[in-house]
Amino acid sequence: MRFADLIAVVVATFLVLSGSAAAQTIRVPSSDGEIKLSFAPIVKRTAPSVVNVYTKRVVQQRVPSLFNDPFFRRFFGENGSERFGMPRERIQNSLGSGVIVRDDGIVVTNNHVIADSDEITVILSDRREFDAEIVGTDERTDLAVLRIKNAPADLPALQLGDADALEVGDLVLAIGNPFGVGQTVTSGIVSAVARSNVGVSDFRSFIQTDAAINPGNSGGALVSIDGSLVGVNTAIYSRDGGSVGIGFAIPTPMVRVVLDSILKKGKAVRAWLGAGGQSVTSEIAEALGLDRPLGVIVNTVYAGSPGDDAGIEIGDVLVSVNGREILDAENLRYRLATLVVGESADLELVRDGSKKSVSVMLVKPPEDPPRNETQVSDQLPPFGGSTVANLNPALAEELGIEPEEGVIVLRLKRRSFARQAGLAPGDLILAVNERDIANVSDLEEVLARAERQWTFSVKRGGRVIQRSIRL
Repeated sequence: MRFADLIAVVVATFLVLSGSAAAQTIRVPSSDGEIKLSFAPIVKRTAPSVVNVYTKRVVQQRVPSLFNDPFFRRFFGENGSERFGMPRERIQNSLGSGVIVRDDGIVVTNNHVIADSDEITVILSDRREFDAEIVGTDERTDLAVLRIKNAPADLPALQLGDADALEVGDLVLAIGNPFGVGQTVTSGIVSAVARSNVGVSDFRSFIQTDAAINPGNSGGALVSIDGSLVGVNTAIYSRDGGSVGIGFAIPTPMVRVVLDSILKKGKAVRAWLGAGGQSVTSEIAEALGLDRPLGVIVNTVYAGSPGDDAGIEIGDVLVSVNGREILDAENLRYRLATLVVGESADLELVRDGSKKSVSVMLVKPPEDPPRNETQVSDQLPPFGGSTVANLNPALAEELGIEPEEGVIVLRLKRRSFARQAGLAPGDLILAVNERDIANVSDLEEVLARAERQWTFSVKRGGRVIQRSIRL
């Protein structure tokens, strides 16, 4: 039996067995040309827009203490370590991929591809090489925007598609530079959408694909069958560093917002709702009379926020944003992060068993109260050597936490009173010596007293921790 005949038999059998209206649209290949289908036309259109990204950075090497000994330096000089083949600096190279998204030389890639780099080189698919500079980065989404220096006029830009239109089972192509072997194209399907249990960024709603993605593909393109960019390849699940058919890409709605924000404002600016909560579990859904465990039940509403102005209340269940279903708390964070500051959004919520729609005017998180970042003097126990600030919505958004009133610990010196007292970055200082701490000024007033006994409480990971120290 010829191959074409075999295909005809298989398709005819499927039509008979299925009997569905959708199946009736399947047509038996009528020529050898139709059987020999290829992704080549799509690759020819899209591959020139995917570039290789090479970075260099100077790394300071730790010199053994022997070479810092005055006696040794007396005989061998200040650069004695280099005379023994131990340079103080070395060049570290890394590689990745990127996507040209504007014909004037704007490239999108992953932040981790170019982080801490001193030099960036972009190599096009036709082997032309150009220096590039960083326009802006967003560590929280792991995205970065580059500009090719002295960019030629014929750069092929890849159009951003609609990743929200993707469905599980859709064909996709992954284009990048795995292991530095050169531009490579792999194919697969969309294995899942809105994956939120992948801890590689603060906004977890990834496209999962089984198209082979390997180290070096980071920052490359995930392309739909119509030849548009639907995602930026970012991470893989692997036990040994190689592809096992589980790769993840940042969807284009997130890419578009970060790209536009960096190009217009120099940094990523995200919309702020001022309301948050927890994912609806099966137990919560049953208690509220919901037919399935989807959405977010609101447990905080920031006074004066867009959510507060729109009438969102504690106990409401947010179920959709602009018609897009909210799966869980991570999905809500992603949906809000893809909205544009200055525009309005339609939210659907469930209150007392009834659905209700509200319109929210989105703003950027405010610096109110001013963060007043302050380094506590090393000589002031028990917080000496810590850097603290007023926790406002803008700072909370930068840190990826819910805004609360109080003073947050940002950093600690390695050897300090604060570390000895058991403080940690991210602690929210609630009270010191039975005085509530609402702002940095309150903390400074309390610490100015020369006390021998100190008690304080902090909030860490949702738990309140109390400590007592005697000097």
